[in-house]
Amino acid sequence: MANNMDREFGWDDEIVNDGSDFVLLPEGVYPFVVESFERGRHNGSAKLPPCNKAILSIRVADEDGNAAIIKHNLFLHSKCEGLLSAFFVSIGMKKPGEPLRINWPGTIGRRGMCKVGVRSWTGNDGQEHQSNEIVKFLDPADQPQQTSLTGTAPAARWTAGSF
Repeated sequence: MANNMDREFGWDDEIVNDGSDFVLLPEGVYPFVVESFERGRHNGSAKLPPCNKAILSIRVADEDGNAAIIKHNLFLHSKCEGLLSAFFVSIGMKKPGEPLRINWPGTIGRRGMCKVGVRSWTGNDGQEHQSNEIVKFLDPADQPQQTSLTGTAPAARWTAGSF
C-alpha cells in the first residue's frame, strides 16, 4: 500500500516539489503515526537471508509541528522477530510475551513513540548527507516520563495507538 501522495509521474506531468520541505529532526524520542506501508522483498545480505519486508512510511513530529516522514524497513524473518514485536507493542497491537498474527493494514493510522537518530552517509555526488532513522520503537509500559524538547516541562503520558 503506497502513500496517497506517492505516485508515478507521466511523461508530460507537471512537477512542483523541489525538496525544500525536507526536515531533519534532532536525535530524541518522538511520537509517530504510521502513514502507510508497502510490501517489498529483501534480496539478502551478509547478515540476513532473502525475505519479505514491510516498508513503512512513518510521520514523526516535534512539539513545534516540524514533521519528517521516515521510511523504515521491517524484515519478516525469525532473526528480526524481536524488532517486529517491538513495533507492534509500540502501536498497541501486541502485548509483550503474547503471540500476534500480523495485520499490516491495521497498522495504518496507529500511533506510538520511537527513538529517532540521525544517520550520515556520503552520496554518489561525494557530498555528506544526513537523514533521520528510527533507532527503536518504545514499549508504552517502559516509557519514562519525558521532558519536552526544550527540557523545561514534562510531556504528557501516552497510550499506544492513540493520543
